Amino acid sequence: MAKSPAQERTIHEAPLDYAARLERRDPAILDLIVIHCTELPDLSTAREFGERIHYPESGTGNAGHFYIDRDGSVHCWVPVSRVAHHTRGYNERSVGIELVNRGRWPDWYDSRRQNMTEPYTEEQVGALCWLLEQLKALAPGLRWVAGHDQLDRALVAASDDPGKKVSRKLDPGPMFPWPDILASTTLEPFAG
Repeated sequence: MAKSPAQERTIHEAPLDYAARLERRDPAILDLIVIHCTELPDLSTAREFGERIHYPESGTGNAGHFYIDRDGSVHCWVPVSRVAHHTRGYNERSVGIELVNRGRWPDWYDSRRQNMTEPYTEEQVGALCWLLEQLKALAPGLRWVAGHDQLDRALVAASDDPGKKVSRKLDPGPMFPWPDILASTTLEPFAG
């Protein structure tokens, strides 16, 4: 009997070098999953960015817990038992999931290039639905799901015209299939 794609899925563990230095937490406190897109061209570039040290005092950087590549492969770079830096103000209570997608790359803050047009692959969507259920089993307190753009509404000066403001975060963006994701899970849209 052939295995279904869900039965064949696995999580590729590849902790970032600084993952053990991130603050510990009990997964029982988790109640929120934040969906991101990398806004980078590929998984290897996302890994390079994730490995950068942004906080010299702790020797840590910015990264999600999980990354889903365009082929649907799932990678864990930060264990859920650690606080990853992925969404200002929500890190302690949330799990960050990054989907590889160009987003606005390489002109994130150029006011003329704020459209996100790359669709997410069927493989990514399927893997995300599977991962959400895996996380619910691991941390039964998970109740909410939100996009990064819902939680970080800050504006920044546009790189092409400092007199204009653009959104700091737009991910996962307009191509993200929220109806499909919400139909596949018992998680609820984050109400704030």
